[in-house]
Amino acid sequence: MRGRRVRGLFRDLFGGEPASVWHAPGRVNLIGEHTDYNDGFVLPFALPLGVLAAVGPAPGGVLRLASAQHPGTPVEVSPDELRPGRVTGWAAYPAGVVWALRRAGLPVEGLKLLLDGKLPAGAGLSSSAAVECAVGMAVDELYGLGLGRARIAALARSAEAEFVGMPCGPMDQHASLMCTRGHALLLDTRSLVHEQVPLDFAADGSALLLVDTGSTHRLVTGEYATRRRDCEAAAIELGVPSLREICPAELPDALRRLGSERLRSRVRHVVTENERVVRVAERLRAGRPSAIGELLTASHESLRVDYQVSGPQLDLAVATALRAGALGARMTGGGFGGSVIALAAGQALQRMVDEMLAAFARVGLPAPSCASVAPAAGASRA
Repeated sequence: MRGRRVRGLFRDLFGGEPASVWHAPGRVNLIGEHTDYNDGFVLPFALPLGVLAAVGPAPGGVLRLASAQHPGTPVEVSPDELRPGRVTGWAAYPAGVVWALRRAGLPVEGLKLLLDGKLPAGAGLSSSAAVECAVGMAVDELYGLGLGRARIAALARSAEAEFVGMPCGPMDQHASLMCTRGHALLLDTRSLVHEQVPLDFAADGSALLLVDTGSTHRLVTGEYATRRRDCEAAAIELGVPSLREICPAELPDALRRLGSERLRSRVRHVVTENERVVRVAERLRAGRPSAIGELLTASHESLRVDYQVSGPQLDLAVATALRAGALGARMTGGGFGGSVIALAAGQALQRMVDEMLAAFARVGLPAPSCASVAPAAGASRA
């Protein structure tokens, strides 16, 4: 049973059984990077790995937060004292969800909460959204709020953007809550309309390798926010609400109108990346996942050259995968470290893993973690 360990840990720490236990997965973004805060398209799928949140009522209205991955005395705070900056580190994410629920006028008081997860933090697989969504679903059930997944996704995003201070788009929370097994989630981040697109690599003899390079990203430190400000500045200069309004046919004229090469590069990435998402979705609907490789590689080059969010380990992993015969490869996630995905014909998968390990060893880097992945289900009771 998925929640057995966290229930036992909850009993040991707090006494008694948790009232609600939920699991929320991490995600791999197949394609569509840095488009979600530009009202664009994204195409993530859920991973089997994720985060568990066990919650129960707390007498006296105190918020008590604990994590199996951060042992020690639980973080305690009164819900009335919650505000951005009041709680930091790992505890800011669950505290931020409680803050967002209360700010929305929902009757959430104190509670005991324990997190447990197998999703590596900083790997570009959205561990933060998994925490927020697991907590949101568990607290929703505990208090009988009846919010629904779309509302919880919005509140979880608010927790990360406004309480933690990471100005994210809506992709990660929607992926953790809305994805279904065997599908990628095509999400229009402007309208929040989504479509479950079939994604079965094995059906056409391909496989997707996920490579956690071990280079941990730190998106809250400012580079992510800087990219977002660049896009907002470009949209203002072009006189559009967001870069989503620029279609591929209009891109050359838009680039001519921008006075900064940096802004031209950012716009070029966003517009071409949106088009790549659309083209990947078309090929997946046609049952041709092995045909998306060139678009994955083009996405990585755009992120490396125009958006400048790649890094040495990510570039090494992509180059190694392509030399080993990958059909395509790209960094996944916000960048500045994290993970890479590589699409391979099934028989080439092990060779790709072997060459990846050898390439990292040759330059004195720790061995990356490599695993074949397939789309899993979104958040569920545990």
